[in-house]
Amino acid sequence: MKDLKMYINGKFVESKSGKWIDVLNPSTEEVISRQPEGTVEEVDEALDAATAAQKAWAKTPAIERASYLKKMADGIRGRRDEFVDIIMREQGKTRGWASVEVDVTADYFDYMATFARSIEGEIIPSDRRGETIMLFKEPIGVVAGILPWNFPFFLIARKAGAALITGCTIVIKPSQLTPENCCEFAKVVDATGLPAGVFNVITGKGSVVGNAMAASPKIGIVSVTGSVGAGESIMKAAANNITKVSLELGGKAPAIVFPDADLEASAQWVVDSRIGNNGQICNNARTSRRNSPTSSSRRWRL
Repeated sequence: MKDLKMYINGKFVESKSGKWIDVLNPSTEEVISRQPEGTVEEVDEALDAATAAQKAWAKTPAIERASYLKKMADGIRGRRDEFVDIIMREQGKTRGWASVEVDVTADYFDYMATFARSIEGEIIPSDRRGETIMLFKEPIGVVAGILPWNFPFFLIARKAGAALITGCTIVIKPSQLTPENCCEFAKVVDATGLPAGVFNVITGKGSVVGNAMAASPKIGIVSVTGSVGAGESIMKAAANNITKVSLELGGKAPAIVFPDADLEASAQWVVDSRIGNNGQICNNARTSRRNSPTSSSRRWRL
């Protein structure tokens, strides 16, 4: 069994609480690792590190920030098979799904690196004589990134890629069901030489770690991907400081099949969509079926 570590201010650490949370293989229910049960004090420590590092990171030229993202992408590719195995073991994905997730995550870091050349402001005409208005884009500060378990690896890139390229620092909390991939990714980050405090990982319970992150006045925005219930809790915690909140919550997508469609192919695509990743994707098809009352054409909404 593997003991995981958090990553705070450029160091791999265990929780001062001395407590651990078991991580299970969902297929066998075997305990495959255990994660430190992070505390509110350790959240503060990580946020303090991110705050201290943010100003210098923001002053780093965007093209230099991009170079770190490219190193992260290369680091993922260098350990591709290892990350695939981790995701299969702790999340339950098939090898095909896990492989796609790892490859897309590396590609996404490369993609976000290209935005180094797109961070631009504006010159705006003024209504007053002799006045010019200049609009600058500034980083929002420290980002709190709270991850789900259904795509635990890719969502690291979704949160951290945008934050880092724009000059923000980040504290990430992985799902307590799937923390190992994130803890291992921290080793990739560490190997890039990224300045301490720019990227941090805190493991533990959402009710403790996640809420403490969202409730802190030290963050500029909290970005959450998860259930509706989790989003409600995070929004409540962030409300006291009127902290910006970005929520990507649970939902399903419709599939509309028209009479002139290839019904055999459509049926297969809908089935594939419904069961992909065990149905745990936001664009999986819904399952209800009804005729549209507003159209003479029959539509299936699945």
